[in-house]
Amino acid sequence: MRILCVEDDPRISADLAAVLSAHGYVPETCADGEDAWFLGDTEDYAGVILDLGLPTMDGLSVLKRWRENGRTFPVIILTARGNWRERVEGMDAGADDYLPKPFEMDELLARLRANLRRGSGQASAVFSLGGLTLDTRQMRLSLRGLPVALSPQEYRLIAYMMHHPGRVVTQQELAEQLQGELGDRESNAIEVLVGRVRKKIGAGVIETRRGFGYVIGEE
Repeated sequence: MRILCVEDDPRISADLAAVLSAHGYVPETCADGEDAWFLGDTEDYAGVILDLGLPTMDGLSVLKRWRENGRTFPVIILTARGNWRERVEGMDAGADDYLPKPFEMDELLARLRANLRRGSGQASAVFSLGGLTLDTRQMRLSLRGLPVALSPQEYRLIAYMMHHPGRVVTQQELAEQLQGELGDRESNAIEVLVGRVRKKIGAGVIETRRGFGYVIGEE
């Protein structure tokens, strides 16, 4: 899943990108408020980690513009500013969560997982669908109780689809969420990846909607 990290401190930004990538996400970084507003307004992200103190446009203004334009992805405010008035203002502007600096990466990951699953209507960090069980904390998939060995890309695919059960997901959307902005959206890479996953979990679990995309868990 694509996560936009808006942070102007190069060290923190690099640390965020490394940790998110290691935990199955596709991070994209940005250090400027105007650029962040444009990216969030034109690209599809699963979630955003947003600093408030940014050059050219502050994070709160960026968030307000996103919400005014109907962007609904979960946003976690990450900032050194810690007074309660700013937390209230951020939540009122449309933030889903708030984490003051300094912070622990494990807590940030837990908050991100919680916000992503709430957006999917899922209360637990463990997703169940038919015989599949996905533990988003351990990044593990099991099929009828038996572990399924997945590559990082295969994990990202099944995790994204299990976050959106019953919805047709296009190849372009999957390419963006799994490979990021630089992914090859014109190739058959997604089709090949889906084929590999089907061999591991069963051919009928991920269904193809010709001309539209793929769906999992349709009732």
